[in-house]
Amino acid sequence: MGTIREEAQTYEPPKTKNISQLEIVNLDELELFDGEGEDKHGNTFKYKYVIVDKEEYRVPGIVLSHIKEIIEHSPTTKVVKVVSKGEGKQTKYTVIPITSPPGVN
Repeated sequence: MGTIREEAQTYEPPKTKNISQLEIVNLDELELFDGEGEDKHGNTFKYKYVIVDKEEYRVPGIVLSHIKEIIEHSPTTKVVKVVSKGEGKQTKYTVIPITSPPGVN
């Protein structure tokens, strides 16, 4: 431990990662949690997230909507890959069903 000044200079606030940063997403094993955050204007917002290796990964509502569609058309889908493109509110997500991921039955 150092002084407040030293700690403040190296401090980085905890950040929630994004589900698209995961290699694969197992639909039956990951538990979804409710979170709450604050934007840069001080407004509170709610979000969903999963925990993988003690890290939080945010799950945007549009991703849940895409997964719902996949499950409706292919109820046996167990694993997906989430791909994102863009930044902030302009981010676009694609959810890809994975048919035979390694190590998943």
